[in-house]
Amino acid sequence: MLLLVSPDFLASDYCYDKEMTVALDRQARGEAVVIPVILRPCEWHHAPFGKLRATPSDGKPVTQWPDRDVAMLDVVKDIRKAAERFADPVRSRSEPTRLVSSTTAVAAGPRSSNLRLAKSFTDQDKDRFRVEAFEFLAKYFENSLAELGERNDGIDGDFRRIDSNRFTAAVYRGGKAITRCTIFMGGGFSTNGISYVDGETMESNGYNENLRVDADEQSMFLRSMGMRSFGGQREEHLTLEGAAEIYWSMFIGRLQGDM
Repeated sequence: MLLLVSPDFLASDYCYDKEMTVALDRQARGEAVVIPVILRPCEWHHAPFGKLRATPSDGKPVTQWPDRDVAMLDVVKDIRKAAERFADPVRSRSEPTRLVSSTTAVAAGPRSSNLRLAKSFTDQDKDRFRVEAFEFLAKYFENSLAELGERNDGIDGDFRRIDSNRFTAAVYRGGKAITRCTIFMGGGFSTNGISYVDGETMESNGYNENLRVDADEQSMFLRSMGMRSFGGQREEHLTLEGAAEIYWSMFIGRLQGDM
């Protein structure tokens, strides 16, 4: 049984009803495999299935992976391993192991799963996506700085929105600035991206890292054009959460190294 876990799922009656109890009892007796798939950040550890091994790796939510395709591949691998461990070698030859999703209805009749058609995205679509990504980054930094200060004595964060295309962030320990950054849209080298610069600046002619809007036949995403673009990371299809975590890690790294 797959449990597609999100805040909405944890708030649902199904999470705590009799069917869930039966499934967990069967898991305990070795008669079933229950796999929590963590889709979004939530307090799943306190749910009835909180002690089970979740997927993707380490229970990291799918939305927090830089590349969701990699996260879902990790989920598929875990499901396959569970199926191989659970399947009866004799029974499996005549009756395949069934993994049933608790949140997905069974189709009314037989149909193909090959229904995907190519999509196209205009320059306007990409510009709107870039603005959406920038606003997400701004809120991500503002909230993270506030939480950082709440959790750590002597640490103060400062978030300043300069204008609709730029914001700065800084962290102080005992009044001393430890790390600063500027994140902005546009600029001479990044007309289609969002750039990160160490320190506070009003210039737009350089960056330490740049995330450019790109698209395939199905969706729009962000792609690194800076140091992360070398090697395998060049092909990352970054979600908004993945992009925000990359920039936050660059920013917080100096503070963590100074501890």
